Amino acid sequence: MNGEARPEGLPKKRPDPFHVFRFHVAFRKDPLAAADPGDEVPLCSGAFAECTGLEATMEPKVIKEGGRNYGAAQRAGPVTFATVILKRGMTTTRDLWKWFELVSGGGYAYRLAATVTLENVAGEPMLAWDLRKALPIKFKSADLNAKGTDIGIEELHIAHEGLERALPKREG
Repeated sequence: MNGEARPEGLPKKRPDPFHVFRFHVAFRKDPLAAADPGDEVPLCSGAFAECTGLEATMEPKVIKEGGRNYGAAQRAGPVTFATVILKRGMTTTRDLWKWFELVSGGGYAYRLAATVTLENVAGEPMLAWDLRKALPIKFKSADLNAKGTDIGIEELHIAHEGLERALPKREG
């Protein structure tokens, strides 16, 4: 601002954007009572290489009013949530498949709550997102190729009933 006085309430320095390469995913039993936090469920120990789909979209309701010739009125509409896709390197652990198999075999009520926590380079939690009533809807194993040299990546696609920004749980 070239020596000008800074307006009241503005921070002196802009915060740096976060790096997105360090995150952790934790799963919990999704309790019926909001005050009762569920037990943590060890699912892959949160070791995922990629997490996509942390998004919510609101479809506006368009209201065309008679006599209003300069555009329609826009009102808040229903919110939808994207499918969250978790990817990790294939190992001998089968917990992702077991959860998918349990739900697809008739245990459709076995929902989990998930928390995705973004960490800074020092491993301190900075941001978190909570997914309510997570349900595995697709499991994809790695493509097999005798000519390939890549690590096998498996995917778990999760539908959920709510996305909230949460306060990250700080240890200590």
